[in-house]
Amino acid sequence: MTLYQNILKGLLCIGLMTTALTTMAQRKETVLRDGWKFSRGEKLDATAPSEVGFNDKGWQTVQVPHDWAICGPFDKEIDKQTVAIEQNGEKEATEKTGRSGSLPWIGEGWYRTTFKVEKESQRVLLNFDGAMAEPIIYVNGMKVGEWKYGYTPFIVDITGVVNGDDTPNTLAVHLQNVEESSRWYPGAGLIRPVTLIQTPPAAIEEWSIAANTMNITLEDVTEEFKAQVAGMKPNVRYAFEFTLKNDNGKKLTFLAKADADGKAQITGAIPDVTLWTPETPKLYDLLVTLYTVRDGAPDRILDKQVKKIGFRTVECSAEDGFQLNGETRKLKGVCLHHDLGMLGAAVNKAALIRQVELLKSMGCDAIRTSHNIPSQMQMEVYDSLGMMVMAESFDMWVYPKCKNGYARFYKEWWQRDIQNLVLANRLHPSIVMWSIGNEIPEQGMKDGNRMTREMQNFVHSLDKTRPVTAGMDRIDNALATGYAQVLDIPGMNYRTQKYKMAYEKLRHGFVLGSETASTISSRGVYKFPVERLDGKAYDDGQCSSYDTEACWWSNIPEDDWLLQDDNDWVIGEFVWTGFDYLGEPTPYDEYWPSRSSYFGIFDLAGLPKDRYYLYRSRWNKDEKTIHLLPHWTWPGREGEVTPVYCYTNYPTAELFVNGKSHGKISKNEGVTAPSGKDGRITDINDPAIDRYRLRWNNVKYEPGEIKVVVYDENGKQVGEETVKTARAAAQIQLTGDLGADIKSLKADGADMTFITVNILDAEGHLVPDADQQINVNVSGAATFKGICNGDATSLEVFTKPTMKAFHGQLVIGIQSNGKVGTATIKVTGKGIKPATVTIDCK
Repeated sequence: MTLYQNILKGLLCIGLMTTALTTMAQRKETVLRDGWKFSRGEKLDATAPSEVGFNDKGWQTVQVPHDWAICGPFDKEIDKQTVAIEQNGEKEATEKTGRSGSLPWIGEGWYRTTFKVEKESQRVLLNFDGAMAEPIIYVNGMKVGEWKYGYTPFIVDITGVVNGDDTPNTLAVHLQNVEESSRWYPGAGLIRPVTLIQTPPAAIEEWSIAANTMNITLEDVTEEFKAQVAGMKPNVRYAFEFTLKNDNGKKLTFLAKADADGKAQITGAIPDVTLWTPETPKLYDLLVTLYTVRDGAPDRILDKQVKKIGFRTVECSAEDGFQLNGETRKLKGVCLHHDLGMLGAAVNKAALIRQVELLKSMGCDAIRTSHNIPSQMQMEVYDSLGMMVMAESFDMWVYPKCKNGYARFYKEWWQRDIQNLVLANRLHPSIVMWSIGNEIPEQGMKDGNRMTREMQNFVHSLDKTRPVTAGMDRIDNALATGYAQVLDIPGMNYRTQKYKMAYEKLRHGFVLGSETASTISSRGVYKFPVERLDGKAYDDGQCSSYDTEACWWSNIPEDDWLLQDDNDWVIGEFVWTGFDYLGEPTPYDEYWPSRSSYFGIFDLAGLPKDRYYLYRSRWNKDEKTIHLLPHWTWPGREGEVTPVYCYTNYPTAELFVNGKSHGKISKNEGVTAPSGKDGRITDINDPAIDRYRLRWNNVKYEPGEIKVVVYDENGKQVGEETVKTARAAAQIQLTGDLGADIKSLKADGADMTFITVNILDAEGHLVPDADQQINVNVSGAATFKGICNGDATSLEVFTKPTMKAFHGQLVIGIQSNGKVGTATIKVTGKGIKPATVTIDCK
């Protein structure tokens, strides 16, 4: 053993006191959030905006993240296309509108700001977490970098072009979005944070830190740590220290020598830690210190980084299915597009937290970042709140799904994009698998097998601890080409009737529902007669919330659940989608106005549809779910058949209409398969529906009330729910999500709170057909940020403080303005009593 190794061994035993060593200039990371100047329409060849002396005083001042298109207006001409959507099985091109949200995201834009660095000799970087799209970066008039894919995080080294000391540096970013480059609303601009990073010349390489849980026992976990030096100098020796505290407060230190390439790796046992799971999302602060070694002893501290890590393992097998920390569980996931409704694509931490809290209340434990690389802010939220993640990369490879999509860049850029996806995100314990593509046309092409193997092997070269998957919508073709056999996890998009065939032909012994259901509905809308329909379009541009309508290629939830509940080899699902999103207004892409989706369990405003309670009744066994539908205010339907459904996690219930019993019924637990000829539920009378819902199909409407009384497995009454006929709209009620208290604000200039506006009658019942124009006034330590009513056909913009209620509700977004104090929000509507709330901003 060398002297160096002896010293390191000794340091490992006693713990290195790095604070006693000489310390170089400290790392400094600054988020460039405020004071940006923005202009839309300036061309790339108008090079003046990149220059230091350019006059941008007439430009708009914005905060980044920023989506330049979300302020609207909506316009069908923006993204009108004459196309055949192959994913929907269309053969002939027809005029489509609203496919990408009908907001003005197409075009060019410039952003400018200034910043200072502390010392000219430092290493200076810019970290862009995503910029939509095709960003070109200039510093002090010089082009310093570019990227193509708007979702990819990337780092630009600007060390050689910055001014030192107090001299301002000018940062300019040009972006462009070309028409038909996205199948959904992509947003436009600097939609994710930009961070200025300053370090000493030799530092910890960005994204080089890794912490992989290799084994778990009852006593400890075996953890592998990695890191790499950037800016190495010849003849200088380097070492890394990895330090954390376990649950008992014990400080654990691991030291590793950097090799000739600057890479360091060490594995050690860590006792007394809590494993990361969705139920216990415990995170630990890992302090990584880089220092030089001189004469066999620590000399100078060069750099430090603190990273959040979690301890957990992921495995998939035919014997045990999907396992987290050695325990088998089925994924209860949803797919999410990246937009945040009223905020567009501009990422916001409070909005992400809101999404996760709503999903977890339903029992959801996983998210698929469809169909693109997630933001770092997303991943931090998912880590801390406990959401397993399928981190996806692309919606297309070489073969284009839309004329100007990612296929333009795939051959030259895919490795760089995959590398940044994995390296930037591999520390996040929430990520349990990587996805290399969604419904890729190459799944059925000769070269698809080779491309899949090449991409999967590349992912494994960067991260050997997680499996790789992809969503397949043409399983017959994917099996014929060998595409499906290559994947670590075969992902099935819909086609429930082909699950068993795929399972029997595949080598894996399991399949994943990588995209499921695509049931369509509009909150508060019910269509009669109630039927099981595919692709039905109505004159009002809405879909029925009886949750019995889907698309011709999709299904209702029960089709998926029958497979999951009765077959261990189905390892879970990711429902399309958790929330409605801008664009893809299926089945209304030939109808105007319609500019957002109908697939969500929550609507675009984040308000729960009835389907929320259906999934909650199956996924959340810890909390009581009793939900009745439809509402019971139907003037003009007196005496007409109006079926009543109950979504509950109890097996039996009795329905009463104005005190008269309509019978006690129980779920049909004996049904194991749909009765439809194509292996799906295609008839409203299919008994498979009754395995998960309680339905009284012959109820005739009469004003008054409906009440359901539910019973457990032993016949004991355990709860009830009543819905009453509403009278005229009389007052406004303000609440937080799902009726909770309204959250206060952090006075940081970014935090948000979301307020639900309910229009009630004089007795406090929601008025389900209320559509009053709602006006919002905000004063004090907050500002109005956005408004949304969840109506896919509304053309009112999100950024003005007025909007019509949709079926008695809408949501307001309020943002901190950076001041400490209180904010007052007053909400009014014609002919109804206003409401005012005051919130703290601390």
